[in-house]
Amino acid sequence: GKEVIVANAIIAILTIGGQQLFSFFTFSCPCHVGQNLTYGLAFLGVPALILLIVGYALNNQTWRLVMGKRSHFGRATSSNWLLKCKLVCFVLCSITGRALVAPITWLAVTLINGSYYICALSEYVPVYYYGAAPNVTASERSRILATFPCSQLVPPELTRARDEVILLLRYQSQVAGWLLIAVVVITVFLSYCLASCLSPLSFLHFRYWSSYVHNEQELFDEATDQHSRLYAMQNVGKFFGFVPGSENVKEIRIPSLKEWQAISGLAFLKRVDEEHYDYSLLHDWALKERASGKYLRIDEDP
Repeated sequence: GKEVIVANAIIAILTIGGQQLFSFFTFSCPCHVGQNLTYGLAFLGVPALILLIVGYALNNQTWRLVMGKRSHFGRATSSNWLLKCKLVCFVLCSITGRALVAPITWLAVTLINGSYYICALSEYVPVYYYGAAPNVTASERSRILATFPCSQLVPPELTRARDEVILLLRYQSQVAGWLLIAVVVITVFLSYCLASCLSPLSFLHFRYWSSYVHNEQELFDEATDQHSRLYAMQNVGKFFGFVPGSENVKEIRIPSLKEWQAISGLAFLKRVDEEHYDYSLLHDWALKERASGKYLRIDEDP
């Protein structure tokens, strides 16, 4: 929907801005044989990989898929199992598509910029672009070519050859960047067309379904927040003797040292029975203990 398009556009814009800042402040080609390729590819690939992982991690659908109930697969018939596999594949493709926005943007922008590509491949330029001193050894030629990304290291007599090499590599890099953009755009368009053709819903019905799912999630989040707040309020109220936010509180409860120790510390989810968990130490205390102990009366007119 529109929200997905806007979100992807924001991710792409932030990635472009981040790439420009990253290049400006951190990238400096070593201009040394054997190091240029590693350095250039690291700047191309490692940030893209990190952005991909972050894209997976920030997508709620990833955790819904990972934490989904697995027992259904054990009881499912072959037809239901096939349907569930198709659903998992569809969700994985959707998650991957969203996660790829930032890394592909990074790769496209860096290739169009050309600096990383020039640094990585300068020493591998064909020999006929190297115009001077044709009798030097192959290792010496590679060493000189590796210095081409750093203009201050190039001898004056090789300035023209250096300019030709840089133009060639920038051309290759930019062509690769635009080809990557073209392939991605065509793939996304064809994927949407294929998904629309295979969808059992009509255009208007699909829009209604998208709106319903969006509204259901918003309402569920609101209900989750309110339900958990009310539930936590009862447990906190039992511990302190009054419900937070209450007016005209007559008395408060003074927890004992043992009770303070019981709710302090770290705790994971604790399974109570087949259907329920304790969410915290305070929750566990509220379910097990009676709210007896010392109470202090509060005067209405202090």
